[in-house]
Amino acid sequence: MVETNRLSTGESVLDLHARDQSHHHPQRPEVVIWPVNPSEVIAIVTYANDRRIPVTGWGSGSSMEGNPIPVHKGIVLDFSRMNRILSIREENFKADVEPGVIYQDLNTQLRHTGLFFPPDPGARATIGGMIANNAGGTRTVHYGSTKDYVLKLSTVLANGEIMDMGSRVKKTSSAYDLIRLFVGSEGTLGIVVSATIRLVGLPSEFSAAISNFSSVEAASRAVFEIVRAGLDPTALELLDSECVKLINQEKGIGLNISPTLFMDFTGPTLNQLSETIDLAKEICEDAGCETFQSGLGREDRNRIFEARHELGEMIVRNHPGDRIRIMDMAVPIAAYPEMIAESRQALTASGLCGYIFSHAGDGNIHINVVGQKDDSKQWVWVDTLTDQLVLKALELDGTATGEHGVGIGKRPFMQTEHGKSLEWMQRIKALFDPNGILNPGKIFP
Repeated sequence: MVETNRLSTGESVLDLHARDQSHHHPQRPEVVIWPVNPSEVIAIVTYANDRRIPVTGWGSGSSMEGNPIPVHKGIVLDFSRMNRILSIREENFKADVEPGVIYQDLNTQLRHTGLFFPPDPGARATIGGMIANNAGGTRTVHYGSTKDYVLKLSTVLANGEIMDMGSRVKKTSSAYDLIRLFVGSEGTLGIVVSATIRLVGLPSEFSAAISNFSSVEAASRAVFEIVRAGLDPTALELLDSECVKLINQEKGIGLNISPTLFMDFTGPTLNQLSETIDLAKEICEDAGCETFQSGLGREDRNRIFEARHELGEMIVRNHPGDRIRIMDMAVPIAAYPEMIAESRQALTASGLCGYIFSHAGDGNIHINVVGQKDDSKQWVWVDTLTDQLVLKALELDGTATGEHGVGIGKRPFMQTEHGKSLEWMQRIKALFDPNGILNPGKIFP
């Protein structure tokens, strides 16, 4: 079926595919296979389905909710060798890619065209993994998430059938939108073997700004007003004091240690950006900002956002021997200040060490809570705290997960969030995967 050098049961290989970047317990698969074309994927999945063997797709293992952990063992399909950019059609603003393409590598290839693929989860994620989890990131507030850029998918179903869906046009009103069904399904309905994705033009000009506040609540009020004013930032990130302190320590940037907004704006002319920055400054001052620094050069801007992307790794490095509970949730923008305030108050009351940072413009909040690895009593508190905050987000008409997906950790909240519609999701799962072999143990409680 596949060459022997693309199949492994070696312990080190199994260990590498037993966990992602989350806190969830690892589980080894029984075998790892590296397919190189759709025909091999079809043959492997057909074989597995006939024998009721679980199959889990694997991109780069950068997910945060245990999404690719093979909790029922079986086969892991590692798509790192299906990593070809099949075509770039710049005249149509599209690219055809295999699932193992790293999105940063695609954007490197696109530089000479003046185009790029906007979703930006930060880690070296594969496009297949981004499709599976509907990945977002710092630019989501302006550009949207992965689902907004997938035009066409070729997917292998559990019975080995290959199904093409979507079209290569930007707009269609033709029949059911199966793309939206599969994007974000975490490999539980089918396994993506190729995709046509939409590209957009690189902005002509940019400007970045930093604003410091005395409290997270004041900063979150500024976020609400910036969004309400229609300033349309390309990125709008809020970091609490603990995050800023860590960035200063690791990167030597010298930011004021207080809740901080990072703002990024793009536009066709510098004059337009200057007016936008002036309005942002006025809003931040009305919200009670302590400082507002604008006109950051490209080098400073890139350094700050690079530090933002690396924040999760910094937290891990600075707590050796501890476990980090990584969580996200999202709320409507009007509820964002309340959710931020509740999160900080809950952390302070618990006495636990925690870091709050967020894609503030779309209400997506990330909290990393630190606990001693072997202190089971403390981990009861950690679990209680994080569950409490997810339930608060749902109470505010939000979601249990803004961009990390359901995976393992958010399954207990699916009934609360979706109610009766969860039963229909389970029926859809049974229709596409009646034997339950595709990434079992995910999404459904």
